[in-house]
Amino acid sequence: MKTLIALSTATLLATAAIPAIADAQDANTGTTYYGTMGYAGSSVGGVDLGAIQGRLGARFGKYFGVEGELAGGVKNDKTDVAGVPAKVDLQHQAAVYGVGFVPISPNLDLFARVGYGDNKIKASVPGASASEDGNSWNYGAGAQYTFDGKNGVRADYTRYDVQHSSANADVWSLAYVRKF
Repeated sequence: MKTLIALSTATLLATAAIPAIADAQDANTGTTYYGTMGYAGSSVGGVDLGAIQGRLGARFGKYFGVEGELAGGVKNDKTDVAGVPAKVDLQHQAAVYGVGFVPISPNLDLFARVGYGDNKIKASVPGASASEDGNSWNYGAGAQYTFDGKNGVRADYTRYDVQHSSANADVWSLAYVRKF
């Protein structure tokens, strides 16, 4: 929980610093803000989980931005633990990213992002449960397309390298994008 609070605070501080960074980078394009809401599918050690994922971001000029991401699990999976069936759930996920954009056309951008996150997964067997809270270095790439300059879609892949664990995750997401 402390990591989640720290990540939220870092996102707010980064967002507050946006005007100064934007002026320094490219005064002609200004700062734009966006939000996304979508579905993320995760593969973690043979377990497939799903989450509703939201992002808020700021883009400074054409090429650089920051975004904060929150997700909550909506699809669990089952696996065997020592021959006993176990249910696995994603409790929450939060991360902060630096994002690099490559404009391909006025409506199409490719992007790459790198960040740090906090993830919590819970496993339950009849009569017992355990959860693992891990921090991860995250990196990935994707594309976003806007239909009318304000509304669009985004697809991306992100790799979560969880520290001190072999439970790394491959996450694919598809989201609605709204630029403010």
